[in-house]
Amino acid sequence: MIYIGSDHRGYNLKEYLKDYLAKSKIPFKDVGNHKFDPEDDYPDFAFKVAQEVAKNPVENTGVMICSSGLGMVVAANKVKGIRAGLALNEWLAQHGRENDDLNVLSLASDQTDFSMAEKILKVWLESKFNGGEKYQRRVEKIKEFEKLWK
Repeated sequence: MIYIGSDHRGYNLKEYLKDYLAKSKIPFKDVGNHKFDPEDDYPDFAFKVAQEVAKNPVENTGVMICSSGLGMVVAANKVKGIRAGLALNEWLAQHGRENDDLNVLSLASDQTDFSMAEKILKVWLESKFNGGEKYQRRVEKIKEFEKLWK
């Protein structure tokens, strides 16, 4: 399942990407915000996406959108088991999935037009962790370090 969420700055892009996912018959769940609210806060939606993905990080993935995409990454990476990253282009989306085993994609609505966001999401969904020895070793180091924190 894909969990998608945004604050007010990412709301319009989220709605566009939901249409893309629906037309592509890709299952997703919108965790909010469900209406444009200029007073909302990005951590609320980053945490919702990340917590859903963390329930089953093998099967689930997440997409988060705010103005820079950076705040969402910071917040989501506080959730155990989450490896979130910002992608401003297709190469970063593919690299993050294949080499870093990212399970949450963050998009910057102020830097990414609808067409590019759709391309980034498509590449993200088509890309998989390559599981090569050095990449697996690196992901395992992150998981081990994460165990030090409660």
